[in-house]
Amino acid sequence: MSLWNLKDLLVLNLSDNSLVGSLPPDFGNLNHIWFIDLSRNHLSGSIPSTVGDLQNLAYLSLAYNELQGSIPESLGKLISLVYANLSNNILSEGEIPSKGPFLSFTSQSFMGNEELCGDLLFRPCMTRFFHQSRRSKLLLIIFVPLGASLMALASIIVFMLRRRGNRNVPTQAESLPARTTLARISYIEVERATQGFDQCNLLGSGGYGSVYKGIFPNGMVWAIKVFNLQIEGAFKSFDSECEVLRNLRHRNLTKVITSCTNLDFKALLLEYMPNGSLEQWSHSDGYFLNMIQRLDIMIDVASALEYLHHGYATIVVHSDLKPSNVLLDERLIGHVSDFGLAKLLGEGESIAHTRTLATMGYIAPEYGTVGLVSRRCYVYSYGIMVMETFTRKRPYDEMFKENLSMRSWVYNSLRAAPEEIIDVTLMEPEEIDFQKKLLCVSSILELALHCTTETPNERLNMKEVLANIKKIKLEFLRK
Repeated sequence: MSLWNLKDLLVLNLSDNSLVGSLPPDFGNLNHIWFIDLSRNHLSGSIPSTVGDLQNLAYLSLAYNELQGSIPESLGKLISLVYANLSNNILSEGEIPSKGPFLSFTSQSFMGNEELCGDLLFRPCMTRFFHQSRRSKLLLIIFVPLGASLMALASIIVFMLRRRGNRNVPTQAESLPARTTLARISYIEVERATQGFDQCNLLGSGGYGSVYKGIFPNGMVWAIKVFNLQIEGAFKSFDSECEVLRNLRHRNLTKVITSCTNLDFKALLLEYMPNGSLEQWSHSDGYFLNMIQRLDIMIDVASALEYLHHGYATIVVHSDLKPSNVLLDERLIGHVSDFGLAKLLGEGESIAHTRTLATMGYIAPEYGTVGLVSRRCYVYSYGIMVMETFTRKRPYDEMFKENLSMRSWVYNSLRAAPEEIIDVTLMEPEEIDFQKKLLCVSSILELALHCTTETPNERLNMKEVLANIKKIKLEFLRK
């Protein structure tokens, strides 16, 4: 039976998958449905006009797909609709309706569709002004070329001023490409959302800038990564994140919402992660993750890396994988973040050279000595992070010096006394499940050792790592 023939279906949530294809006319057969979320897939084609038959529909999200064409007029006839999100598609051809349920929608529902126009997007439709009379047609003939000339002249002036190093010339806020933007945003909006970049909203600082919590007038909360443009490499880091994240879609990657940039200011608006970082949960007092939570987060990270290394058209290597760059949402789901040092490996390319130094302790031997970057390099970083998560020891702890490293410590102890290196808060010798937990963590650390061999070719790849750690979790749950 076809999904679209389930006429009594009330809720349909297939978001964050890799669904392809188009929405059929049968879409309108779901007579009783009130909630539909098909966001973050690869759906294409147009939105069928039969959507207007879903008279009980209250929630509709088709965001982050590749839908084309116009918004069907029938959508405005949905009397029960209170929320719709069509953002980040390739919708075009026309004005956003301004009647019916559309009266209660905001610009967030439609941003990222560059060809749409209307008051909600602050982009008036040209037809409204220029195609009503012969006079307006004449104005169009005169002013469009004139406007183009003025824009070209302005671009030349801005370019020349930039070349002269004049950093005080304001420009419009620029957005990332359509697939990743929800809205254009100004510096003033960012400043207000962070209360003037107040320290009370500071979430953390890194090598190229700081991240603030931003609360916007519509109630949305975003993390705002502000780049310190006085630091060498900040411009390149900003460009790298934009380049890497513009088309990546995975539930375990931190999503970029939009950007704000002018000659003096560059910032990215990111998904806000209310539970902070894995670093915080691993090493701060008052925070604790149980066995399953730690396993799940490591699976989340492995899933993200498997996608970056094997599931995307271009190989993406993160270049700075560590617990502080793994952020946790409200359900403690892990999201890999901070792609400022990321590298894209071209077609047929599996190894590249870099002069950029990542965080000591997590970098593979070949990275630190000759600057070689490859997928296997970050399998190594992942292995070190797994060790840290289950031992609660940082790889740059003062105990690791001279001939003792995180890996050699785990290698030697795992065979002699594994219980002595496992995080003491994770298991107590007298508890019933002690042996079960000991076996599970021993298997995890053994997997981490296979990720961190000296020779890159002897390391597992992320497909193998992901399959193995999922198997370890299943074994733990069975016993």
